[in-house]
Amino acid sequence: MKAVVTGGAGFLGAKIVERLLERGDEVVVFSRRPNNLPAGASAHVGDLRNQDDVSDAIKDADAVFHVAAKAGVWGPRDEYFGINLTGTRNVVAACHQHGVRNLIYTSTPSVVFDHGGIDGGDESLPYPKKFLTHYAESKALAEKEVLAADGVSGLRAVSLRPHLIWGHGDPHLLPRVLERARKGKLKQVGDGRNRVDITHVNDAADAHLLALEYIDRAAGNAYFISSETVELWPWVNKVLSRAGIPTLTSKVSAVTAYKAGAVMEFIWRLFGMKSEPPMTRFVAENLATSHWFKLDAAKRDLAYEPEWVGGKALEEYFGNAPAVATLASPTSQANEADEEKLAPVASETNGVSHG
Repeated sequence: MKAVVTGGAGFLGAKIVERLLERGDEVVVFSRRPNNLPAGASAHVGDLRNQDDVSDAIKDADAVFHVAAKAGVWGPRDEYFGINLTGTRNVVAACHQHGVRNLIYTSTPSVVFDHGGIDGGDESLPYPKKFLTHYAESKALAEKEVLAADGVSGLRAVSLRPHLIWGHGDPHLLPRVLERARKGKLKQVGDGRNRVDITHVNDAADAHLLALEYIDRAAGNAYFISSETVELWPWVNKVLSRAGIPTLTSKVSAVTAYKAGAVMEFIWRLFGMKSEPPMTRFVAENLATSHWFKLDAAKRDLAYEPEWVGGKALEEYFGNAPAVATLASPTSQANEADEEKLAPVASETNGVSHG
């Protein structure tokens, strides 16, 4: 089988590529900067916003894993919509043009985030009428396009919504948390009892391959994916303790954080500031409220069973101390372009994000 993985040089994309190569598949990585590809994978350099680039990469493919996206909580609308929406439209059009049979799309639970928390949500949750970030809105519109394309020209399409992806090699989430904590700039937001889903990168990658394996019964649907549900701030403190960093003592109320985010957004827009505000309403809500989802549909249709949970997952992350130390250092840099980050990066003040 020939598979094309957009964003295949990124954190999740690279793990999917690894899994496909282990199966003996032919793998093409579509990326603007396909660095450090594993042996056996080939590269196709291009931009998602360029229809010809996408079409050339996808021709002759049996399956496409569309992982690449621009993630974040701030920035120009046209960048998010250009990469996430137009890019996805180009992928879908290329699949139809070349008769590709299978499309697995990496979405995000952010597509259903409305004001307030979500406790035990499922796939019946509607898209909100108003989004707090261009990222969430562009990903929601893109997901709609993917699901609407199912059944057209023989294409079968599935959307997966993994939440808070982490694990060994993570260039975004935990390195940011550890870095901010070491500098004494990480604060708990809210009462600390909010529950969230976290997804180990190995489970997220396995879910993508399961979506392909069971696409006959999964086509046309979106699925929430996670490894386990944890209380966010106790989990963060557990990570800090494992890294030898003092646990958090500073706190800020959810209301204060939300109001601060609203004020900062206003100021940043008023003066046209391009940097990310220290706090936004979206970040404040996600750090203080619960966001966890039922996995019944994924377990039923995809035979999905998370394996990387609890101590096993933490040991996998911290088992390679030199690598973790490097990633967590203030000078470390992500190894992928913005459009290949899956989980939106949270504020510099807090360092925790939700995808």
